[in-house]
Amino acid sequence: MTVSNLSSGVAVIRSYLKTAPTIAGVYRMLDRHGDVLYVGKAKHIQKRVTSYTQIGRLNNRLQRMVAATQSMVFVTTRTEAEALLLEASLIKRFKPTFNVLLKDDKSFPYILLRTDHQWPQITKHRGARKHKGHYYGPFASAGAVNRTLNTLQKVFQLRSCTDNTLESRSRVCLLYQIKRCSGPCVGKTSGDDYADMVAETRAFLEGKNTDIQKKFAASMQAASDTLEYESAAVFRDRLNALTQIQSHQTMVNAMVDEADVIAAAEVGGQVGIQVFFFRAGQNWGHRAYFPKHDKSDSLQSVLGAFITQFYDNKPAPKSILLSHTVDDQSLLAAALSERMERKVQVAVPLRGKKYLTVQEAVRNAKEAVERKLAETAGQTRLLEGVMEKFDLESPPGRIEIYDNSHIQGSNPVGAMVVAGPDGFMKNSYRKFNIKDDKLEPGDDYGMMREVLRRRFARLIKEDEDRARGHWPDLLLIDGGKGQLSAVTETLEELGVTDVPTVAISKGPDRHAGREQFHRVGKPTFTMPLNDPVLYYLQRLRDESHRFAIGTHRSRRSADVKKSPLDGVPGVGPKRKKALLHHFGSAKAVIGADVRDIESVDGISRTTAQQIYDHFHE
Repeated sequence: MTVSNLSSGVAVIRSYLKTAPTIAGVYRMLDRHGDVLYVGKAKHIQKRVTSYTQIGRLNNRLQRMVAATQSMVFVTTRTEAEALLLEASLIKRFKPTFNVLLKDDKSFPYILLRTDHQWPQITKHRGARKHKGHYYGPFASAGAVNRTLNTLQKVFQLRSCTDNTLESRSRVCLLYQIKRCSGPCVGKTSGDDYADMVAETRAFLEGKNTDIQKKFAASMQAASDTLEYESAAVFRDRLNALTQIQSHQTMVNAMVDEADVIAAAEVGGQVGIQVFFFRAGQNWGHRAYFPKHDKSDSLQSVLGAFITQFYDNKPAPKSILLSHTVDDQSLLAAALSERMERKVQVAVPLRGKKYLTVQEAVRNAKEAVERKLAETAGQTRLLEGVMEKFDLESPPGRIEIYDNSHIQGSNPVGAMVVAGPDGFMKNSYRKFNIKDDKLEPGDDYGMMREVLRRRFARLIKEDEDRARGHWPDLLLIDGGKGQLSAVTETLEELGVTDVPTVAISKGPDRHAGREQFHRVGKPTFTMPLNDPVLYYLQRLRDESHRFAIGTHRSRRSADVKKSPLDGVPGVGPKRKKALLHHFGSAKAVIGADVRDIESVDGISRTTAQQIYDHFHE
């Protein structure tokens, strides 16, 4: 950052003040590439933007942001609450450099109790809510859902199979035999009894498990009194299974029916956040987050930014319990209440069981940060070791690993895996379907040339001056000297001569631990078997191999599912179904004459001729 750049940025911002709105909304600061540097919200946009021209009041981070600003964009909203929600959405969309960023925001699993079938199904669900039914969650992990579903199967014995499986069964399945399903597919339960189990399941998932336990205990006692010991044993087992979930609760009873507990802790300049999910009076797990933020950001500001982004794509509970007071806390509660169309309370407990629960979450957050820092320190040492092994100028911040996969030349794909100081960067993974039809089947060198050519041609086009940090500091190629030569020649053709490249081959007898490392103009070498850097490089290579094979299998599976009738002019899903129903197979359609094809319902003479001509050029 120079004084001239800072002055230029201030001049740009001042030029936008003339047209800046004087109401609530969101503003974006853009760099010379048009990338978003920062997204902010304000009750009065013009006043907020004016503050960025007062350099003496800005910290170093904001001064760097102003110096890089080349243009601005404004969006107005009806209220400040709407601006807060829009800000969170835009931050997640554009991932601005100078905002606090929620790096890992995968969707959460739910339990779905479907109501669109005579025999409602209970299953794990993730993603869009397309099915009609009741959704319970979120759960912190798939493991938490699976444990709950396992208990529910023992207690209430609802079906978990798909509709197709249910309709095609002629005899009971294993789940019925081990008393995990009531067997509605073969008439082992009545509609009324199954409806009662559905109602009991809903009651349990809505927190009414005490009533259910009393009902099971009474039924068990009644069966025992009438000497129906087998029935009594069934209710005993269901009662025992029902208490399993309570026995696995790991936090104190917070007397909370529906709440998220969000606690933050800071260690060594890194903020960690723990989110605990309480639903139906039960702890449904927790998850740790490590938002990307500047070291000058306060813990409260990081926590506040995290919350708005966290609830951008998921429903908020009735109550959100925090470890620290955040800026605009009342505004946050109002915005979430407006979105959910019901009251959402955001509070910081100061005493009682809720306070103890929050403090337990704080302890978990601190321990998570300490583990993260220990892992980061280990990763830093490994990257320093990579620097020393390959004579790099500095530890690599971005390593790209390339591999190919095919079976005798069929369904060829290339794969790129990316790793950095924080581990694997899965959002940056890329797959390449090999498009060059001039390549000989199984030409690994040609495949590698195409992958590298496409990757770096696009990189040059989008980030030629390397200002966005997308360029690799090291290339790892799964292969030997041949692959290394192919990659080096391709990069030289594109004018890229300063990216260090290393090929890693398995060495004699393809024995793990005897890997050989090849570099242009330097002797091949190996590493000691107990070298941590060797283990790290093996892990990188194995991840690229896993990703490449997975991509290849997905493509091969898609090809297997294709029908020769796909792509035939005039044949859509309905006509395709009619043809297969009439002839029995696609092969029979190919061998049929025009008159036979024309005899199929919905197929005209013209369409029949088109189908025949497609297969008999």
